[in-house]
Amino acid sequence: MIVKNQDVKQNELGKGVSRKILAHVSSVMMVEVHFIKGAVGEIHSHVHEQISYIIKGSFQVTIEGKKETVKTGDTFYIKPNALHGVVALEDSTILDVFTPRREDFLK
Repeated sequence: MIVKNQDVKQNELGKGVSRKILAHVSSVMMVEVHFIKGAVGEIHSHVHEQISYIIKGSFQVTIEGKKETVKTGDTFYIKPNALHGVVALEDSTILDVFTPRREDFLK
């Protein structure tokens, strides 16, 4: 399977956040998420494992109450059901990988 980024629709989620669902199968999903400066990925949890890679920009990430600044090239891991969220410190893009696939994103 080949997914060309230019062919994927960007879904506006509101409040300065948009998402592109890239390649996915039942066991794994890759999602590109764009944030304008100051946009917030609210604190939440889900049953999926998640690894995130900062494509560009920087974020303040909160994982289980611990805050850390991450920037271009950094990665972080979210275990299942862990409370987490981000705040974009500048216009930024993050690549999230989930296992299993986020069925809720496909609805």
